[in-house]
Amino acid sequence: MRYLQGLGHQVTGVDRSPQALEIAAAHGHTVWADIETGPWPFADDGNFDAVVVTNYLWRPLFASIFKSLAAGGVLIYETFTTGQETLGKPSNPDFLLQTGELLQVFSGLRVVAFEDGFLDGPDRFVQRLAAVKPHGVSTSGLPARYSL
Repeated sequence: MRYLQGLGHQVTGVDRSPQALEIAAAHGHTVWADIETGPWPFADDGNFDAVVVTNYLWRPLFASIFKSLAAGGVLIYETFTTGQETLGKPSNPDFLLQTGELLQVFSGLRVVAFEDGFLDGPDRFVQRLAAVKPHGVSTSGLPARYSL
């Protein structure tokens, strides 16, 4: 949140931890919600220009994340993948992506970048996706332009 706010963006953070939200409040709007046991706290109407998810995996939210992106909106998602269990936590397969899983789940997005593998220092296995929600069908015959 701090980084994106520093670039001039309006940001919203969501967490179930009051302590995390207290820290995050200095960097934008915060919403308390337990998004694993309660409802998604945002309208599913494409109201976010970007959604950033890091070190978090709760598969039932994939559809809500997709619906929350505005046309032309960017999804940046990075979390642990299989192989991480050989290094430590998380080790539960429920919290580890399968090979190429983000590509499959978000196949309706235009992929800008994707990585799936091992990173040094600190050692970890991760999967990263940067993708854009397409605008409607182009009537000009020209390809859509998505700023990188």
